Amino acid sequence: MSVAETLKNSKKTLFSFEILPPLKGKGIDIIYNTVDPLMQFNPSFITITSHREQYDAQKNRVRRRPGTVAIAAALKYKYHIPVVPHILCGGFTQSETEYVLIDLHFLGITDILALRGDSLKTDTEYIPEPQGNAYAEDLLRQIANMNKGKQLNDSDYFQSNPTNFSCAVAGYPEKHYASADFETDIAFLKRKVDAGAEYIITQMFFDNAVYFDFVNRCRKAGITIPIVPGIKPIGFQSQLTVLPQLFHTKLPEALTKELGACKSDAEARIVGTEWAIMQAKELVQNNVPSLHLYTYSSSQQSIEIAQAVL
Repeated sequence: MSVAETLKNSKKTLFSFEILPPLKGKGIDIIYNTVDPLMQFNPSFITITSHREQYDAQKNRVRRRPGTVAIAAALKYKYHIPVVPHILCGGFTQSETEYVLIDLHFLGITDILALRGDSLKTDTEYIPEPQGNAYAEDLLRQIANMNKGKQLNDSDYFQSNPTNFSCAVAGYPEKHYASADFETDIAFLKRKVDAGAEYIITQMFFDNAVYFDFVNRCRKAGITIPIVPGIKPIGFQSQLTVLPQLFHTKLPEALTKELGACKSDAEARIVGTEWAIMQAKELVQNNVPSLHLYTYSSSQQSIEIAQAVL
């Protein structure tokens, strides 16, 4: 059963988690140590982030966090739960994307989170990869073609077999930073749904009102698929400024005030966890499909949140 089917058929709020591949050169035990304690909550799926290339001082192309496909396979066969690797447009040609998707299909990994990806740090705006998919909508179409048995270089000599990928996409309760307004942003999201997206996972937010408003906007636009809220507990004082800058999200005044009064990361972590618990309880009361906790490389806060809402 795909993640999309699980979300649609569940009669209660599920748990799901997102993890971060370790920096290049580190081992799989880092991932297992993060995921092992999360298994007590019977997660419905785990997403694995992916990161595009960057360039070093000598302008060499490097990837600091490799291993999304390998980690997805390791988790699938160790824990026997659905895994959802991120697949990016930025930094990849269509041919490179196809090879990644073929590998995933071979491994029996058929749930995908299709994303445009971020711009390079050296670019002032997002620039699509030459011969790559420009946007998530284009990536979804490539995947849809593969599900029909159509690959890039099919010929009479070599015919492809159909794949059976099921795709999620990202949603932005506070709108994507590049969109002119909410109406434009929702219109682009609807195009992704029309291209084959089966559920939505939202960017982190810290005010549940913006999530509920986002869902209402989507429903009015004819988007009927599940919309999973993404929750990120704050764990460091620096995130008071870093998260709004990186993820273009707003922190409620009450949360900002509490974090501003903290004298250490330990205090900020307590505030962040308590705030996320408050969010999670209200979301569960409103029957969201799943609580998607941005765990990354540390599971302790996710454990505390999940325990509080069980």
